[in-house]
Amino acid sequence: MPVEVTVYGADVRCPSCVNAPSSKETAEWLEAVLGRKFGPERVTVRYVDIHAPQTPADAEWARRVLDDEFFYPLVVIDGDAVAEGVVELKPVLKKLAALGLAESGPPRG
Repeated sequence: MPVEVTVYGADVRCPSCVNAPSSKETAEWLEAVLGRKFGPERVTVRYVDIHAPQTPADAEWARRVLDDEFFYPLVVIDGDAVAEGVVELKPVLKKLAALGLAESGPPRG
């Protein structure tokens, strides 16, 4: 079963993230990068609008963002908030490595 990376955000950029990518753009970027590094069968990326959470867990994370506990976009992996606001790849990769995922690298041919 693949590891799920969840990106919580909104259509409107957070006030302190004016020059940063949108939450959806961040999710798309992570999906592309992590898909190349690990393969889509090992890591999936899911975007959740904080104003329309899909599950009880999503509703709790959304509430925490809306209560200003976290900036959005917020990246959650295995129940841990690993990045927020202007998301960088390093903490995401560190968390995935801690879960035992090794990069698959480019295909050999």
